[in-house]
Amino acid sequence: MAGRRTPSSGKPPRGASADRVYFEFLPQGAYVKVSAVHEGTGTEVSIVGDARVTQADLQRIALRKLEKTLAEMPKKRR
Repeated sequence: MAGRRTPSSGKPPRGASADRVYFEFLPQGAYVKVSAVHEGTGTEVSIVGDARVTQADLQRIALRKLEKTLAEMPKKRR
């Protein structure tokens, strides 16, 4: 099953430049793996959520995880 990659339409993660964030949704039975990739740094995070949850909610959760990861990175790597 192929995943879908979509650029975010929201604001960039806190602590990051105005680069895009790409999301990939990979359904796996009753679950969906969501990966979020920050274009400027190549930083990637993943979450696994219930397939019954809306795509927007899963995307929001993955974005929050990415924001936290980027905020914890040394500034020179961003």
